[in-house]
Amino acid sequence: MAITHSPADTPTGDPAPATTGGGAQDAARRAAERGRARRRLYQWLFVAPALLYMLGFFGFPLVNNVVMSFQRYTPTTYFTGEAPFTGLDNWRAVLSDSLFTDAVWQTLLFTAGSLLGQFTIGLGLAVFFSRRFRLSGPIRAVLLLPWLVPMVVSAVVWRRIMDQDHGVLNSFLSVFGMDAVPWLASPSVALLSAVLVNIWIGIPFNMVILYGGLQEIPRELYEAAALDGAGPWRAFRSVTLPMLRPVITVVLVLGFMSTIKVLDLILALTGGGPADSTQTLGTLTYQLSFLQLDFGQGAVVGNVLILISAVFAVLYLRVNRADLGKGK
Repeated sequence: MAITHSPADTPTGDPAPATTGGGAQDAARRAAERGRARRRLYQWLFVAPALLYMLGFFGFPLVNNVVMSFQRYTPTTYFTGEAPFTGLDNWRAVLSDSLFTDAVWQTLLFTAGSLLGQFTIGLGLAVFFSRRFRLSGPIRAVLLLPWLVPMVVSAVVWRRIMDQDHGVLNSFLSVFGMDAVPWLASPSVALLSAVLVNIWIGIPFNMVILYGGLQEIPRELYEAAALDGAGPWRAFRSVTLPMLRPVITVVLVLGFMSTIKVLDLILALTGGGPADSTQTLGTLTYQLSFLQLDFGQGAVVGNVLILISAVFAVLYLRVNRADLGKGK
């Protein structure tokens, strides 16, 4: 006769633990963790060459430049290896110099004027060429030439064009009865002349990038705006600018980074003169380091330039992150 047991016959009323699925789940979890660790290892291996390159060619010079700004670093240092620390002496000497203050303001004016002119004209040309017409392609190709020519070559050519006595520009102005303008010889005009030349060089870059961004805007948005009664200017403000904002941000950031450190253009155009009226942080670094051979003070100005660029980069990342958050 079969004997049956009730739950009360067991020592406890708890069911027996299941042992069949637990081991398989642990093994699967460990295998998944090993797979993730292997993928992270592969990712770091792929990134490692770029990281080593950045540390070797950017990280080490940056740290060395910071250390140099606290040392008395002269040409004899390269032979003797002696570079005694001077504390904040180099920083005090540079920051208390009126030439440094003038260079900061002139750098900001040069950068702001160049970005404003390059972006405004570049955006206008991009909008103009977005309406395709005959020979638009060849004309765009010709407009790229200022960007393709080396900056030193452009500066030398413009120096001849802006020559006060024999320049083409003043000869052209004389046709209309205007007096010769000392474009590069007057402290009150030289910085403006450098800005105009830099605008001429940077227009093609802005035009090309903004033109590419305009091509990505759906045509349906303009059609919907037209149906709502929006004119060209309203469509530009309500459709083009908002849709083009990410591209505009990239253009301005890249333009800022390339403009604030301009050296070869000003050296070939004015040499920082006349009367230091076109002296910027880039040219001041060159003057202190390679003309006066005071590498410590030159490193101070270079660090200030790096700090300004870093602050702008952080602000850009914050704004970009905020835009991405709003987009989500």
